[in-house]
Amino acid sequence: MLLKRFLKYTSLNVIGMIGVSCYILADTFFIAAGLGADGLAALNLAIPVYGLINSTALMIAIGAGTAFAVERAKRNQQKSNEIFTCGVLLALLFAAIYILAGLFFSEKIALLLGANQDILALTTTYLKTMLFFSPAFLMNQLLIAFIRNDKNPGLSMAGMLIGSFSNIILDYVFIFPLKMGMFGAAFATGLAPLISMAVMSQHFFKKQNTFQLLKTGRVLKRGLFVLLLGVSSFVTEIASSIVIVVFNFLILGLAGNTGVAAYGIIANLSLVVTSIFTGIAQGVQPLISSAYGKKEISDIKKSAAYALFMAFILALVSVFFVAVFREGIIALFNSEGNQKLASIASRGILLYFTAFPFAGINIVAVSIFNSVTKARAAFLLSLLRGMLVIIPLSFLLAGAFGLTGVWLAFPVTEVLTVLIAAALLLGILRGKIRY
Repeated sequence: MLLKRFLKYTSLNVIGMIGVSCYILADTFFIAAGLGADGLAALNLAIPVYGLINSTALMIAIGAGTAFAVERAKRNQQKSNEIFTCGVLLALLFAAIYILAGLFFSEKIALLLGANQDILALTTTYLKTMLFFSPAFLMNQLLIAFIRNDKNPGLSMAGMLIGSFSNIILDYVFIFPLKMGMFGAAFATGLAPLISMAVMSQHFFKKQNTFQLLKTGRVLKRGLFVLLLGVSSFVTEIASSIVIVVFNFLILGLAGNTGVAAYGIIANLSLVVTSIFTGIAQGVQPLISSAYGKKEISDIKKSAAYALFMAFILALVSVFFVAVFREGIIALFNSEGNQKLASIASRGILLYFTAFPFAGINIVAVSIFNSVTKARAAFLLSLLRGMLVIIPLSFLLAGAFGLTGVWLAFPVTEVLTVLIAAALLLGILRGKIRY
């Protein structure tokens, strides 16, 4: 039954993605408790670099995973293995670039992101450590995607959750008993994907495993196709990092480091909510891609409708929860009891989170288009919501309404984008899918 399979794949993936989002949320909590507002501000300035690494990982993982699922449905083992090999090589290539950047340019990147002398050392330490662990982040996402598409979503969820819980425990141990400060927080986050991969490695010893590395001359050709399918995921994720950078600069001018710290709370909470939609999007992808490979149009339409409905309902629940409990949530990350920080975050979170009912639909829509290899439609939506609309709009609204305008830029962007997404989705839901 399709609905049963949909609920299995999406629920497992949502749980796993929420766990993964706790990477940074755990850092936020423990850094706020151990290092105060300066540590929180430094973390928020460094998050875009983590976002860049994660964006690259998702681009490779989603692109390769989608291509793998389509070829697997066609029972083309050779092409499936070529795609996996291509994904591994791409991950290693980008990892090498990020490690070199961490070794030689961490401080320059920190300055470019807006770190002043008060938080420069903290920001640089976090950046260098995260970039050093980039191979683990990239390979972990790749394995998650392939194991999920290889009909083992439970194991991919287990890997994500165990890695995330390990991160939370290690965060506490490294920051408090061992007094390792900002390096301890970053080190704990870097170890988490290694633990996750160790858990998932058992898949390679199971009979149901259908992918392996190959020696092939077609890697370059496959690589371009993988990147094309995954580029919308990259744009979606990297756009979030770019928006954080833009918002940080605007908020620095309007409310200083305290404002950036307040935004850090909001941005990190939004990562958790966004992970719900990402989980739905990644969970439904194997079902839609498999149906697309088998030309089962009815299953594509039903799976897409289920995913959109689930995203909208969970978005409403999330917004309600945050609105009701926002004061207590903010207090968890405000160990110094800073009243200005609490006031900015409390007002900002209400305005910012009104975007999520629309953002959820947009994120799932991008995945639907990717799953049926309609990369151009997915790329257009990602570009609109991630850069072309929100960046100029944030400057415009900040100039007109100050800090309130910054918070409103996100929901206004998502509302405008969802109108275009709805028009494009009608083609999918009406069955107009060209092969």
